[in-house]
Amino acid sequence: MLGQIVTVTVDRKMGTRHPHFPELVYPVNYGYIRGISAPDGEDQDAYILGINEPVNEFTGKVIAIIHRKEDVEEKWVVIPREQILSREEIAEQVKFQEQYFTTYIEM
Repeated sequence: MLGQIVTVTVDRKMGTRHPHFPELVYPVNYGYIRGISAPDGEDQDAYILGINEPVNEFTGKVIAIIHRKEDVEEKWVVIPREQILSREEIAEQVKFQEQYFTTYIEM
């Protein structure tokens, strides 16, 4: 899926709180890709980076897959087509959530 163009439906907009952990505020938009099944059997989750405002939906390029070593879930990273982010920049922007897991970022 790396390099593919996908549309993310945002269910956790930038600035909103996690539904089960209200102390966690999303600094980025986060959602799912309808119709693409993830390893956990649900729609594929995705972080949207490079957009600095809350959105309902976003179409962009998959530039990375975040693998969680102690979980079957993986998270895709979607950015505007013309942008470039390094592994380090991705790690910093998703740290708010991924700090609780041992992860590997595939690019």
